[in-house]
Amino acid sequence: MSCVYDSSMAWIETVSDDRADGLLGSLYKAALKRAGRVFNIVRLQSVNPPVLRSSMAIYRDIMFGESPLSRGQREMIAVVVSRVNDCHY
Repeated sequence: MSCVYDSSMAWIETVSDDRADGLLGSLYKAALKRAGRVFNIVRLQSVNPPVLRSSMAIYRDIMFGESPLSRGQREMIAVVVSRVNDCHY
């Protein structure tokens, strides 16, 4: 286990790439394939791979599923919410 740390945040236990196996290993591999790296937003849920899998499925449904909003509008909402929350994601 390793920790994601920022001086303004609490320590959060995460699983490093080299220790990820089973379901988590496959989720990390998918993240690498998709984005070229495993972002911290994914790592933060690494201690509970089934929850991470569900969270990623919800994200895909929200961002890519059927909606009256365009993909661009959904991205714009995500950017505004992230900015309001002072989060770079």
